[in-house]
Amino acid sequence: MMLLKSLVSLCILAAVAFAVPAQEKRIHHHADLSDHVHKDDHGFHYDHEAFLGKEEAKTFDQLTPDESKDRLAKIVDRIDTDKNGYVNHAELHYWIKHRQRRYIEENVNKNWNDYDQNQDGKIAWEEYKNTTYGYYLDEEFDDVEDKATYKSMLRRDERRFKTADRDGDDIATRDEFTAFLHPEEFDYMKELVVKETVEDIDKNGDGKINLNEYIGDMYTPENGESEPEWIQTERKHFTEFRDANKDGYLDDDEVAEWILPREVDHADNEAKHLIHDTDTDKDEKITKKEILANWNMFVGSQATNYGEDLTKRHDEL
Repeated sequence: MMLLKSLVSLCILAAVAFAVPAQEKRIHHHADLSDHVHKDDHGFHYDHEAFLGKEEAKTFDQLTPDESKDRLAKIVDRIDTDKNGYVNHAELHYWIKHRQRRYIEENVNKNWNDYDQNQDGKIAWEEYKNTTYGYYLDEEFDDVEDKATYKSMLRRDERRFKTADRDGDDIATRDEFTAFLHPEEFDYMKELVVKETVEDIDKNGDGKINLNEYIGDMYTPENGESEPEWIQTERKHFTEFRDANKDGYLDDDEVAEWILPREVDHADNEAKHLIHDTDTDKDEKITKKEILANWNMFVGSQATNYGEDLTKRHDEL
């Protein structure tokens, strides 16, 4: 049953992949923290969603100012992980990153109970393997039309699981299982993300990607169809930018630069912004008192929303 679920999930993922531009589907971009404009004179919606996450920000918008401040005080205690009475940049940066990964946590939570068969709060490789492939393992995949593909899927899952399993005990904690499901989010898994990408695209098995393989992953021409302009652009990108050493191939380092681009760290910028605007004594860390004195920058409430609505109506007049 779980194998069927997994296959359905793969089909959905494939559909999503082809719903975006083909040349973008393998690139792991970091999303911005909010869809709102980041201008404090237009309100603090961006800061609220960055600090709380989008769904939690909506919850605070329904609270009274006193309720919002009370909840914010409790959040500050959680952010201050070393319990020294200050929130520094590293703690605030980690918190914002954590809030933005809520969608990943929800996905892990959704899958957790399916695989944690003995309910011990961990997932062993044997649990995952038996739940996903169990019936077919007994039959050595004899009932499966494309036996080689399923065996390859099993080997790939096992390698990814064992890479995510940092202590090598063949049992995944929640963090390790998260790394297994979402390897692109973890630095120690990124080498594997690159390896899997090369394996997907490298059709001749030489361990690198040539131009034809690169284009073939994005586009399959129909009979008599002329090559679209965006493919010509991708050929140019391959030769001029992606193939940095100009040897006609993409090696692992070049693939990493392509699919895991170095981008702006929005969480880092937001942490710096919040500290700069609330750190009254300019010691580069903020106290609970400083945060609560600027509470409406961090969280919303019924009052802040009402005030912004009045401002909008006044502007419209």
